[in-house]
Amino acid sequence: MSGDVLSQAEVESLLSAMEQTAQRATTPRRAPPTAAAAAAPPRPREKVTPYDFKRPERVGKEQMRALQSMHEGFGRNFGARLSTMLRSIVEVKLTSVDQLTYSEFTYSLENPTCFNLLRAEPLEGNLILDINPSILFPVIDRMLGGGKEPNTLTRRPCTEIELRLVGKITSEFLEELKKAWENVLPIDFKVERVESNPQLVQIVPPNEVVVLISFELLLGDLRGMINLCIPFNSIERIGGKLSSNNWVSPGRRTSTPETIERVTKNIRGATVEMVVHLADTTISTKDLLGLRVGDVITTEKDVRSGLTVDVEGVAKFRAKAGAFKGRKAVCIDESMDLTKK
Repeated sequence: MSGDVLSQAEVESLLSAMEQTAQRATTPRRAPPTAAAAAAPPRPREKVTPYDFKRPERVGKEQMRALQSMHEGFGRNFGARLSTMLRSIVEVKLTSVDQLTYSEFTYSLENPTCFNLLRAEPLEGNLILDINPSILFPVIDRMLGGGKEPNTLTRRPCTEIELRLVGKITSEFLEELKKAWENVLPIDFKVERVESNPQLVQIVPPNEVVVLISFELLLGDLRGMINLCIPFNSIERIGGKLSSNNWVSPGRRTSTPETIERVTKNIRGATVEMVVHLADTTISTKDLLGLRVGDVITTEKDVRSGLTVDVEGVAKFRAKAGAFKGRKAVCIDESMDLTKK
């Protein structure tokens, strides 16, 4: 029996072989990959965006696109007006149109700043126009005849004189903004008051959704932001008009009876020029210079033939000459067919 005793090395070899056999038995066999599976590209991971119930998107995507397109043109026109006023090249670019809460908007602003509280009839509530001091004071300096050298950044509220100058800037802004909104709704913008601390103005609850339209103003090497804040409750009633099909310039449409009546009423009292052609003839310059009172000019036109009446240079009627209550007159016989050449 002593010859059947296993050595320590043989025992360890048997235990290792038993462990490998057990692992192969518990591991499931994988089927060989097919050609279709091998050729298929790896499936990309889907991007999951978390939804924040504190920031619901209450303004539709179509309305947001309409606001973006509308204010892109506004930025170019406002930049042109500022360039004329400052006699320097000013570029105004639309940077973003976002939805956020009113508290997020106010906490993102500098303090102090130029915080204009706007009234926009017939919209409900108030709007906010914020002009960043980093660009406001250089613009004021340029209005007062300052040079092109950038000054140190000023962080203080505006003085009374500076507020008067800011009023000219905001007037240009609101005048151009009114034109941008004409195709949607005629709006009368007015500045109610100007504050320096945005935390002191509470036009809507902190969690109320607002639309923030941000512009970047570039004046030489200087740049700064101008923000227009529109609360959702102000544009909620006109959401149907803020669509890409309504705010753009309309194409050719079928005339409605109301449109025809309105146009007819507007042009009914318009003054037009009416000319009656009696006859045509040819005369030399010598005879023309020799004409005197009482001379008779002969023509080849028969007195019994009709006359042509032109309205604003267009032949419109045929008539015959006569008199009415002692005054020379023409009697309309027929209307000419303008479709015939």
